[in-house]
Amino acid sequence: MKNYLIVGASSGIGFELAKQLSVDNTIIALSRTQKELSSLSNINFYTIDITVSQPLFPVIENPIDAIIYCPGSINLKPFRALKEEDFLSDININLLGAIKTIKQYLPNLQQAENSSIILFSTIAVQMGMNFHASIAAAKGAVEGLTKSLAAEFSPKIRVNCIAPSLTQTPLAEKLINSETKLKAAEERHPLKRIGEANDIVEAIRFLLHANWVTGQIIHVDGGMSSMR
Repeated sequence: MKNYLIVGASSGIGFELAKQLSVDNTIIALSRTQKELSSLSNINFYTIDITVSQPLFPVIENPIDAIIYCPGSINLKPFRALKEEDFLSDININLLGAIKTIKQYLPNLQQAENSSIILFSTIAVQMGMNFHASIAAAKGAVEGLTKSLAAEFSPKIRVNCIAPSLTQTPLAEKLINSETKLKAAEERHPLKRIGEANDIVEAIRFLLHANWVTGQIIHVDGGMSSMR
C-alpha cells in the first residue's frame, strides 16, 4: 500500500484520482473543503488553503510515494483587461502552491523508494491561444519547474507534468455550460470530444509507475497540440 499526497482532492481530476487510488492505497488529501471525500475509504483529509503565504500543512512522518498537485485556474481575458493581480493570482495557485507543497514534503519523498511528483500545465503553453496570457505564463513556469526539479532530484525522485486540453471538470464549467459551447469545443479536437477526468487520471496512474520517465511534459489533449 502506497502513500499518495493529493493537493486539490475534493473535486474534478483530484477527486477522481483519490477515488481510484484509495481502493488500495492511503491518500493524504489536502483541500479547502472535504465534499465527497468523506465517502471514500483510506482517506486522511486535511483542510488547507494553499494560496495563503504560509499554509498550515499537516505534519506527516511517514514516507510519501508521490505528490500530485491538482489546483489550477482558468482565467481567460484579453491582455488589455488583465491586471497585475490576475498574473499574481495565477502564479500563486499554479506555481507557488506547488513549490510550497514540495518544499514541505520533500523529506517524506526522500524517505520513499521510487517516489515522484506530478504537476499540471496546459496545452496553451505549447500552442499559444487567445486570452490565455496569464494562465499560460503561470503554467509555463510550472513546466520550467518540472524540468529543473527532475534534473535536481534525479535519480531519487521523478518529476513529470501533464498538459491537458479542455477537460470536463467544475473548473471548466463556464466554458462548456451550453450545448453550443460544448459542441464547438469538441470540434476543435481531432478526437472530437473534450477530455474527461478519467482521461487525465489514466495518465497520472501511468506516471506513478513509469520508473524510467522523468522531466517530461505529457500532453493529454485529444491530439490538439500535434494535429490540425
